Amino acid sequence: MTATLVAKDLEYARNDLQLFSGLNFELGPGDVLQIEGRNGSGKTTLLRILCGLIQADKGQILWCGQDIQEDRFDYSINTSYIGHHDGLKGDCTPLENLALSLALSAAEKNLSPHDALEKVGLKGFDHQLCRTLSAGQRRRVALARLLISPTRLWILDEPFTAIDQKGIGELEQMIADHAKSGGMVILTSHHTINLPGVDFKTLIVGQNL
Repeated sequence: MTATLVAKDLEYARNDLQLFSGLNFELGPGDVLQIEGRNGSGKTTLLRILCGLIQADKGQILWCGQDIQEDRFDYSINTSYIGHHDGLKGDCTPLENLALSLALSAAEKNLSPHDALEKVGLKGFDHQLCRTLSAGQRRRVALARLLISPTRLWILDEPFTAIDQKGIGELEQMIADHAKSGGMVILTSHHTINLPGVDFKTLIVGQNL
């Protein structure tokens, strides 16, 4: 069955402020969707809703035609989420953090933690404590999680934060390669993204005051 993600009439309010309503989109294999909007418009909230971490006030999210609330397991093993915070244990090494992530994942192993770290430009930092790494290096460790277990849907909140210019190009290539292999990506970013050959869409989230 072809994987699809459909959002239907999503609505969410915070502290009596309606962030968005009537929000609709559909993604299929190879699609990349960038969520845009000013600060406080609900971009991160929308990503957390799409991950199933919080529920929308109204609307429905369908994965392969099935409501994600009705089959959370199938949706979760097909989804990878990288949020604002890297979610790393500072007193563990990059290898130990990735090994823990792999142990908690129900998805099959793809790349080894060693190979994933090399692919994100952290070869030689395998055994250094994460609290001693720079912000950009920690971000690369978090992004390496995307490579160790194959998932169809990547949901990324400001993935380019603290990444240098070389790393930005490498991450863009990772995203493009994932899409070209039939994956889907939803992301927020203040960075102008260059993904040649990829079906790239945008969705603007605005505050309805």
